[in-house]
Amino acid sequence: MEPYFINEALDKAINDYMSSKDKVESVLYNSFLVVVIRMLISIYGELDIINPYQIKNEEAFKNNLMKFGAKKEDIENLFELISDFYLIERRNSLAIKREENTYFISVQKALIDLFTLKRLNFGLTDNESKDFFDLLYTPGTSNILRQSYNYLNASDIYEIAAYYQNKMLEKPKVEEVEEEKKLLKFDIYKLFNVSVADISKMNAEDVDKLNKEIYKSFDISENAINKDYLLEEKLKEIKMQNSPITTGNGYVDILLIMSVIVTTIMVVVIFSTIVF
Repeated sequence: MEPYFINEALDKAINDYMSSKDKVESVLYNSFLVVVIRMLISIYGELDIINPYQIKNEEAFKNNLMKFGAKKEDIENLFELISDFYLIERRNSLAIKREENTYFISVQKALIDLFTLKRLNFGLTDNESKDFFDLLYTPGTSNILRQSYNYLNASDIYEIAAYYQNKMLEKPKVEEVEEEKKLLKFDIYKLFNVSVADISKMNAEDVDKLNKEIYKSFDISENAINKDYLLEEKLKEIKMQNSPITTGNGYVDILLIMSVIVTTIMVVVIFSTIVF
């Protein structure tokens, strides 16, 4: 006997879909596992679902399911949920008293999550949204068999509809763009024992704070139009004098202390006033 494709439940589901796809009103075509395959086809297209199955390429099948941003563990989790659902339903088919199958909800939520990734990363048409939603087991689905199955298996018949609506409200995540650092000449930083490596570890806000203290130390107004020119002149003066850093009035010297706290680098500028 040949091994199952992914697992027994998925293998059976795809087989049942292929044998019933021309009988859209049949019980089999509207059975839960076949509808799961129909949902996957609604998200990815029939070729991405059926072709890997026909050539028995499990890796291609998994890759197809990840093309809209799903992680491998998300796909493996879906396969496990489908298998768990199938195992309980097999037991129910032989039992006198029916066991609650919570995977009925879990599988649908996992599929909605995959559908949401497609919407967020690639967009959807109105028809794609309507078609997928109609396949879900909700009181409003167009198929009476799916409506009945929802009443039979869901403790809250509106749970899946509510979950879908909430997921449709999610917005794409906007990646934060790091603010550009406004740097002075590195010769200036070097005077205060601030290295290129130190600057690279600071964020834009920390660099800005450091720059303000440097201007302040030389009595240069931050609002001055020619502040960079004035700073350059101070630099030339210090180099010519070959003297320690001073404000030029003989009263104030600067001590800049770079502190590393855990993983965050903070710049602490300490002024000490020395009266001669």
